[in-house]
Amino acid sequence: MGRSFEVRKASMAKTQGAKIKVYSKYGKEIYVCAKNGGVDPDMNLSLKHLIAKAKKDQVPAHVIDKALDKAAGGGGEEYQPARYEGFSPGGASVIVDCLTDNGNRTFQDVRQCFVKTGAKIGSPGTTAHMFDHNAVFQFKGDNDEAVLEALMMADVDVTDIESDDGVITVFAPHTEFFKAKTALNDEYPDLTLDVEEITFVPQTHTQIEGEDAEKFQKFLDMLDECDDVQQVYHNAELSN
Repeated sequence: MGRSFEVRKASMAKTQGAKIKVYSKYGKEIYVCAKNGGVDPDMNLSLKHLIAKAKKDQVPAHVIDKALDKAAGGGGEEYQPARYEGFSPGGASVIVDCLTDNGNRTFQDVRQCFVKTGAKIGSPGTTAHMFDHNAVFQFKGDNDEAVLEALMMADVDVTDIESDDGVITVFAPHTEFFKAKTALNDEYPDLTLDVEEITFVPQTHTQIEGEDAEKFQKFLDMLDECDDVQQVYHNAELSN
């Protein structure tokens, strides 16, 4: 069914500095999630999922516990979500999601990443309409029709489902994340989900090559260096 979806798994950081950045991003996100929805994962499903995701990415327990203790204390920083949209070098659509305690600083930091690489930052809504905000699940299997039937029987609103080379990918509206996950676990108790996330899935892709490809990679690297940037979504396809 439908479009192709390439799941890009970030490789584990090889340097201590890069690992610290990953831990910091997870720590901030766990802190905000726990502070807003409560520190008990059994009562805060978003937190439960986030902790599981952090553990899968090998975030140490002490980083998770520190973020939870900080949230339970009731003090600490007040982080707010911030989203920036625009076009990368080569014209790919980009969404940059941040958590910030200083919106002016974060905007200037992100804006510099655009300016210094010849990218163009736009106003809210510039590129978001070019993506679908989906829950995505990926796991080993080949009977996508049986999976679709199980999800439909559980009244899950499935956007798309694909089967490719022994791997099934399920797409659903982001609001259906927990409902879809519960249905999959109920139907297949031993199922291992290789991917379970809410993400922005591009509706189309933009081919980038040559000098633009080099600038695009620099653009991503600069965004990765920004402490407030949590996630970057894009529709770029880089030529070899």
